[in-house]
Amino acid sequence: MHFRKGCMAEAGLTASALITGTAVAAIFIFLFLFALPVFTGGQGLAILSGEWSPFKGQYGILPMLAASLCVALSALAIGWPLALGLCCGIRGFLPRPLGRALLVMLRGMTAFPTVVYGFAAFFLLVPIMREALGRGSGLNWATASLVLALVILPTMALVMDAGMRQTEKSLRLTGAALGFTREQTLAHLVLPACRKSLFAAAALGFGRAVGDTLIPLMLAGNAPQWPAMASDSIRTLTAHIGLVLATDSNSAAYGSVFVAGCLLLLVNVAVQLSLRFCLKTGKTE
Repeated sequence: MHFRKGCMAEAGLTASALITGTAVAAIFIFLFLFALPVFTGGQGLAILSGEWSPFKGQYGILPMLAASLCVALSALAIGWPLALGLCCGIRGFLPRPLGRALLVMLRGMTAFPTVVYGFAAFFLLVPIMREALGRGSGLNWATASLVLALVILPTMALVMDAGMRQTEKSLRLTGAALGFTREQTLAHLVLPACRKSLFAAAALGFGRAVGDTLIPLMLAGNAPQWPAMASDSIRTLTAHIGLVLATDSNSAAYGSVFVAGCLLLLVNVAVQLSLRFCLKTGKTE
């Protein structure tokens, strides 16, 4: 009976993996087939140039790619240390009731729709950023990065917390045998042992940030230019796809959304492969 249940579970998992892999491959093929005419038509590789100016017939989307990477990396640089700090507080450095309250709050934050963060930031954070930076409308790279950091924070913190909780259980007796306090066990044993969870949280947070549409659309300013300063208005690939699909379906700009989709998928795949390579290299060393 147990053997039969095991075979059924294995078959179910294999089928789920095949369906998921097929769906991802279908998305890749769909985007590639729709993006191919852009390269073989009149635009050629000009779609990958550095200037977006439809009135001049120039549809380069590299500034949007750079904007997506800048916003996502900035949000990750702000959100990842905060998530790690919160997890360390929950797992060892804060009183247990306060840690449990923080965990409940983080779980609740994952249920908030992204538009709520953007709506609140538009009226609360944007005026502050406009006054603080002394230029522009307040809709810029820095504002979008701050709010995206808040959006990805609970997801990263919960992934880290799950890894730390399992590692803490397995190392609790070791810490006690060494005479460590709860805080010392966390700092000297748990954190080094759950490095994989910390990397996974970073990869998940980056993927969430680079793929978010609403926050950059509402708060980054949507100016198709290269990001140079935190006060610059920029347009990410996701915001570009949303804007073009909402307003245009016949011009040469329409084809750029499929190239933008391909680039977003490639960026996420590159991040996941880099993460796996780093973990494998670290394990070998």
